[in-house]
Amino acid sequence: MSTTTTPTIGRNLLTAAFATALVLSAGPSATAAAGDVGWKGEGGLTLSAADNAKVDAYADRAKEAEGSISLDVRTAALASGAELVGFENRLKSPDSLKRKVATSLKERPEQNVDTVLQGLGDAVRYTLQWPDGTYTGGAATASNLLSAWGNDSTKWSNTWSRANGYKGLNTGWRAPRSGQLFEVQFHTPASKHAQEVTHLLYEEQRLPSTSPARKEELQAQQDAVFAAVPVPPGADRLSSPAPLAVPARTCPADHVTTAPSCR
Repeated sequence: MSTTTTPTIGRNLLTAAFATALVLSAGPSATAAAGDVGWKGEGGLTLSAADNAKVDAYADRAKEAEGSISLDVRTAALASGAELVGFENRLKSPDSLKRKVATSLKERPEQNVDTVLQGLGDAVRYTLQWPDGTYTGGAATASNLLSAWGNDSTKWSNTWSRANGYKGLNTGWRAPRSGQLFEVQFHTPASKHAQEVTHLLYEEQRLPSTSPARKEELQAQQDAVFAAVPVPPGADRLSSPAPLAVPARTCPADHVTTAPSCR
């Protein structure tokens, strides 16, 4: 028994020792890295466990702030005659937030997750839509109301005058009570349709793994779609709102179930 068992035990001990030596030789950073991934996405995107937890906490704060923000946006939509499109998608999903943060960190490694989250403007987002004939007046009314109610304008991207690419008005705001950043897009039916048609092209284009040649091809496809979008009269001249003195807003009829802050 001893002549056959001893070599087997010896081989097992040697194997275990060799495996341990390999792990130790890799150093503490390698062992930590293996267990430090908190989120994985397509294109090799990852977040560490610590960064993933911070994005989750940010998503929770955005969800808490959404109620009072939605009250302002819904009331501005009613006052300006807008259709509030895709209201059920007003909160960006945690997975989408993580993909955006991970992409930003990969493209600019000098950043940290806190810096990226501070500048994230579309965790809460809305789309207001008017027909071409009432678009310019409606967009001006809605944006002026949002400003008058204390929402600070942080972004005003009017691309209606572009020869190529995306057409629309994308605006960013900071809510007065929570400090939460949010986005409001102003569209016509045609520009909103073009955005939806090109969305997957845009998502592929912004992946770090997409080659430069493919990015050019994707941009050309998007340009062709937006080229067919009519520009509403005066839309290209819409500018960031100046503060206005307006009467206090009134709550929508169904505020009891949709806007707790309006009670």
